[in-house]
Amino acid sequence: MTLARIDDAQRRARLAVRHLLTTRAAAVEDVAEAVVGLHATDPATVFLSACARLARPSVAEVEAAFYDRGTLVRLLCMRRTMFAVTAATAPVVQAAAGAAIAVKERRKLLDFLAESVGWDADRLAEVERNTLRALARRGEATAVELTRDVPALLEQVVVAAGKPYKTRQNVSSRIIRVLAADGRLRRGRPLGTWLSTQFRWAPATPWPELDPDEARAELARRWLASYGPGAEADLKWWTGWNLGHTRKALAAAGAVAVELSSGPGYALPDDLEPVEEPEPRAALLPALDPTPMGWQARDWYLPDRHRPRLFDTAGNVGPTVWWNGAVVGGWSQRADGGLVWELLDDVGAEAEAAIAGEADRVASWLGGVRVIPRFRTPLEKELTT
Repeated sequence: MTLARIDDAQRRARLAVRHLLTTRAAAVEDVAEAVVGLHATDPATVFLSACARLARPSVAEVEAAFYDRGTLVRLLCMRRTMFAVTAATAPVVQAAAGAAIAVKERRKLLDFLAESVGWDADRLAEVERNTLRALARRGEATAVELTRDVPALLEQVVVAAGKPYKTRQNVSSRIIRVLAADGRLRRGRPLGTWLSTQFRWAPATPWPELDPDEARAELARRWLASYGPGAEADLKWWTGWNLGHTRKALAAAGAVAVELSSGPGYALPDDLEPVEEPEPRAALLPALDPTPMGWQARDWYLPDRHRPRLFDTAGNVGPTVWWNGAVVGGWSQRADGGLVWELLDDVGAEAEAAIAGEADRVASWLGGVRVIPRFRTPLEKELTT
């Protein structure tokens, strides 16, 4: 059987159409669905990623989706990474990736508490019950408020014993993290601005349980719809699945084997025809944006020579400048909040003008607010100074 051949130029076209959104979205929920989920390890990323794709960028709109409408939620899922997904997508993501992470996190917590403070599973279960009861009484609470109601949360453990950076830490943060991974509580509004990493917590009902195999097939289908055609290794890396789960999910999703310029790949059966070249689009995407983090192999849209300046040593991407479906530079903010960028390729006058216009657009909705990425990369730091 002759495999369909899909070249990487088509992939760039799909990237520009589906991710950078030639027609910008009206709602945050549409953005999250378009990219499956927004990275949320750094709270600012969700806002920057969403506003890069919204017709009318608005911090208030993103906050409303999280805290008023409840249509956007945070989950610890793919590769043990925090994502923001729509409430409609959350059960699929939880069953396909989050539930397995939650089991591992609970096992690690029990081992840690047994060694550090002598707790067993019964003791942890008792503290968790008391914590959930306290949260239910308050309706919403910070971790500090919960420790006032449940003194056991204040028990301390030594972290990095024997290291120069040894420290002591309350068990509260680890227990709350596992309860959140189980879906028994969820993050509410932050204590400060939308850049804050300190959140209030609210009671939650765990997501409906779905068959894990069916959920993985559905997540694979959604990834292919947004990121395909792609390689088996790309999907395995993005989800954090093992090879067996990845192959089984691709088969169950009805994925079709194709030949890409970069080697074997997969696509959805209704996504095999050539696509029209989209209108060129400039974009300034934040650190950890889902588009550059959507594939393990990135050569087709990001030359190897640029990676050392745009990624940190752990593989986290910094702020990137895009033109016509490819990374062409990076950007940052000065101490006064002003935007500054550097192009790593010669893109021509038209592209430079479009990029400058997009930088003005980002600066306008930021309104002088300075965002410092949690994981800083060489070019971002160079531009800052």
